[in-house]
Order: sequence, then C-alpha cells, then structure tokens
Amino acid sequence: MRLNEVIYSNALPVDGYGPGFFRVGGEAHDAPLIILPSGPMSWGGFEDTATLAGASEEIDFVLVGTGAQIAHIPSKFRETLETAGIGVEIMASPQACRSYNVLLGEGRRVALAVLSV
Repeated sequence: MRLNEVIYSNALPVDGYGPGFFRVGGEAHDAPLIILPSGPMSWGGFEDTATLAGASEEIDFVLVGTGAQIAHIPSKFRETLETAGIGVEIMASPQACRSYNVLLGEGRRVALAVLSV
C-alpha cells in the first residue's frame, strides 16, 4: 500500500478535537465552530445561519456535527441553508470532522459546522 501526504487547497483541515475545542491548522478554537474556505470562526449554533448562507458562492454543502452523538437539527436551519443552495449533511461531530478532512483532500467545496464533542 502506498501512502501519500494529503495536500489541502487553501482550506484548513481539522487536526484534532476534545471537550469544547477543535484544533484547525494547528490552532485550537473554542466550540461551536464553523470552518469555511476562508478559515475557522466562532458559530452561534443553529440560530446562526447567516454566515453559512452567505458562503453559498464558496461551498456546495455543509457537514453539521451535532456533538458526541448524532441528533436532529432544527428544520428552519436546514430549510434556510437549502434555500440558499447549500446541502446539509448531519452526523456526530467526530465523524463530521473526519469526513470534512477527506472531502477537503478531494478538493470538494465543503464547510464544517460543529458543536462541542
């Protein structure tokens, strides 16, 4: 088996996570967190759709990490993003981080919105 180093475009991968934080590009950030192609930023949770909806020209979908376990998200959150043309995929935060890194490595136009692990 041949292993190659993954080269990410201009977006930063999730390097690690723990209770209340995510490490992105070597820097720790408090949860909840959004990572867009422009970089990581604080997220106000499911009531905060403006930042993600405003990135509709940069991303095709967002992976939503709902915490340590997968959980339902508010329908208004999903509807707002889908109206903006952004797909929404829900999973537990650890799986969302791993999937985000894989998709970044493939050059996909993806964002990550995660609650604390």
